[in-house]
Amino acid sequence: MKITDLLKKDTMILELDSDSKPEIIDELVAKLDEAGRLNDKEEFKQAIQAREDQSTTGIGEGVAIPHAKTAAVKEPAIAFARSQNGADYESLDGQPTHLFFMIAASEGANQEHLETLSSLSSLLMDASFREKLLEAESKDKIIELINDKESEGDEEEEAEEESTSEDHEEAYVVAVTACPTGIAHTYMAADKLKETAKEMGIKIKVETNGSSGVKNALTSEDIERATGVIVAADIEVETDRFKGKPTLTVPVAKGIHEPKNLIEKAANGDAPIYEGGGNAAGGEEGEDGSFVGGGEKKGFYKHLMNGVSNMLPFVVGGGILIALSFLWGINAANPDHPSYNQFAGWLSTIGGGKAFFLLVPVLAGFIAQSIAGRPGLAPGMVGGLIAIQETGGIEGAGNGSGFLGGLIAGFLAGYVVLLIQKGLTVLPDSLDGLKPVLFYPVFGLLITGIIMILINPPLVSIYVGLQDWLNGLGDLTIVLGLILGGMMSVDMGGPINKAAYTFGIAMIDAGNYAPIAAIMAGGMVPPIGLALATTFFKNKFTQQERETGKTAYVMGASFITEGAIPFAAADPARVITSSVIGSAIAGALVMLFGITLQAPHGGIFVILLVNSNIFGGLLAPLLYLVAIIAGSIVTAILVGLLKKDAKNT
Repeated sequence: MKITDLLKKDTMILELDSDSKPEIIDELVAKLDEAGRLNDKEEFKQAIQAREDQSTTGIGEGVAIPHAKTAAVKEPAIAFARSQNGADYESLDGQPTHLFFMIAASEGANQEHLETLSSLSSLLMDASFREKLLEAESKDKIIELINDKESEGDEEEEAEEESTSEDHEEAYVVAVTACPTGIAHTYMAADKLKETAKEMGIKIKVETNGSSGVKNALTSEDIERATGVIVAADIEVETDRFKGKPTLTVPVAKGIHEPKNLIEKAANGDAPIYEGGGNAAGGEEGEDGSFVGGGEKKGFYKHLMNGVSNMLPFVVGGGILIALSFLWGINAANPDHPSYNQFAGWLSTIGGGKAFFLLVPVLAGFIAQSIAGRPGLAPGMVGGLIAIQETGGIEGAGNGSGFLGGLIAGFLAGYVVLLIQKGLTVLPDSLDGLKPVLFYPVFGLLITGIIMILINPPLVSIYVGLQDWLNGLGDLTIVLGLILGGMMSVDMGGPINKAAYTFGIAMIDAGNYAPIAAIMAGGMVPPIGLALATTFFKNKFTQQERETGKTAYVMGASFITEGAIPFAAADPARVITSSVIGSAIAGALVMLFGITLQAPHGGIFVILLVNSNIFGGLLAPLLYLVAIIAGSIVTAILVGLLKKDAKNT
């Protein structure tokens, strides 16, 4: 596929009317929409702006390449525009921008489309080509220039590959480039590094990690031969393979604008020796001019998000399967109940007995892996398993220390393995092969396991104490509804949430059906409220979060509070505060309306089973919905008011 299969005359503007960045974006988006390339003009514009908020796509040299990959694009396309006088696009070099290429990639764009879109950035590295585009008198001439340049580029690439494979000079640099969208900056950095290295007479091989996958992958022979490594990336890339090599870890923009400096350092081996420890992304310049980054320097948030993102499929898949099992009746999964249905039982077993059972171990395992690399995974998962199973014989412990214990286990395992890795550096190099297969797993499991066995009973005691405190409240009041509803949102499936839920179950056994109604309403509010927020306050969320919001509607309606965890993990203070207030209001309203419910779970599927001690059975379902919707709206509004605009896609 050629670039001109995506860039057509109906998406070209030979002279822009606009001269400021916001107006230019508006004009280019309007051109794509007018040509019928977009599904949702406003959503696409938000995706473009979110990418600009992360870092300007005005790359310098008079060029800007705003881009986005989103479901708002009907079909992949490129819009082109020129400004002969130049416009202020907040370019990285501070100079006016003359050429604008807006890339619109659809969410389901195939590999051929993505490779074509990506190749555009490579062509724009040629100054003479940019000059010809500025001088072109017609749209037909622009298409001709691009076709000619693209054919020329294919020939040069073939010649370069042959040269790289045959040449074995002493100075040899390898590099990896990657950016969040994998469409433009990834390839621009790669081409700039290759072009500069050619001018300097230094051989280089560059691996690109783009939307269409890894290209020109570095082999073990390449890395062994290299005098230095450059990692120019704004997303995580695998770096353990560079262990023992001088490695510069920098943002992808530095690969575009400071290629000579990077290549000189890498060619001379003037860089920190990479000691391993996982993946790396980005980096900052140190006081001595060297660059540092990646490895274990990623911070609490990234470790937590690695755990949450890997846990999410278990939450979504398991939660929806549990909810579907209630279609055959609230007790249809119980083999001892007259309404038992075998298929409903299978759904409940797969979703609740298996998928949900793995939530905490998976969370802990991938937090540990983020901290310590692959050796952290096994100790983290075992630590998470201990958190939910080892209770020290405490009565009423239920699922151990739950979500809270899993978080502690994940970070504990990760840093334990890091200490083990550092401690074993004193061993001779001949034993390096035994470290990942013997020393790390044995000592990691042993130390993490013993510590978790010792600390988990006190964590469980906190959980059980909460249940006892709730039992001591006695009278069912609006205040109790506030407390129970709010507790469901504090840790969204963790021990506080489970303490409230267990109290509700205990009250059902005692013949009191009001608390569980307040608890279920409070637990449904966070995911529904966050889903509403992603719908009505789109600028506050990334594209990925908006997609997660669609699933959160289903999970909230199914009483799967864990559906709000991804949002809470990304912005805990604002999201949890908003959710607790909304859930507390829902719980209080349920108590105010005198709502009762005999089903312990089910969400929207058991709405017709609710009753009211005050208003009777006919109005009860409607009033219950009013309470849930009111709490969800409050949460959504608070999130919209408190959260900052999203900074990346």
